[in-house]
Amino acid sequence: MKDTLTFILTQIVDHPEDIQVSEETAEDRTIFTIHANTEDLGKIIGKSGRIIRAVRDLVKLMAAKQGVYVDVAIAE
Repeated sequence: MKDTLTFILTQIVDHPEDIQVSEETAEDRTIFTIHANTEDLGKIIGKSGRIIRAVRDLVKLMAAKQGVYVDVAIAE
């Protein structure tokens, strides 16, 4: 899932070399935190948050197939 998330994000942004996804596992949930160039945050979030919402839905769907809980956050 982390690799898929990284691939999707690198295709969206202008500075793909700055994309880093960190993974935190606590109890029964995993949180992926996106670290990106500040110029690319607008592209990741999208108009009214549509892009990040779609990315979250996609990752959560992949996680649900595996029976785990995953959330996606953006580092500020």
